[in-house]
Amino acid sequence: MAKNTICLWYDKDAESAARFYARTFPDSAVGAIHRAPSDYPSGKQGDVLTVEFTVLGVACLGINGGPVFKHSEAFSFQVATEDQAETDRYWNAIVGNGGQESACGWCKDRWGLNWQITPRVLTEALTAGGVEAKRAFDAMMHMTKIDVAAIEAARRG
Repeated sequence: MAKNTICLWYDKDAESAARFYARTFPDSAVGAIHRAPSDYPSGKQGDVLTVEFTVLGVACLGINGGPVFKHSEAFSFQVATEDQAETDRYWNAIVGNGGQESACGWCKDRWGLNWQITPRVLTEALTAGGVEAKRAFDAMMHMTKIDVAAIEAARRG
């Protein structure tokens, strides 16, 4: 196990989530699956308790903790994409698998985890500063999924 691991709380579907992430993102995999050694108040022997996995090389541990805690926008994965095709692929995978669109490149997967699918052209425009950053920012504020061509056009003025 990695020295620093992101622990993500799921109701009961940590394994399903981990397998989806492993299918969707490169450098992602499902590792050890830990099962309950005996019955317990909210489950039975053999139920999945935790799942070790990686998402884009980031070590994670999914815990099936029940419905007590929910994911929020206070935590998200930010995925830097190279072009519109990569942006579309990740966005469509998340939203098309029971997720929800949000604003400004954010979406939520079916387990409630938030994702920022962020083309590098947007990040570059925002860090350029000045008028170019303002135009790109103003364009982004009207988007759900980021439109690379529209950001590039905004950068040019």
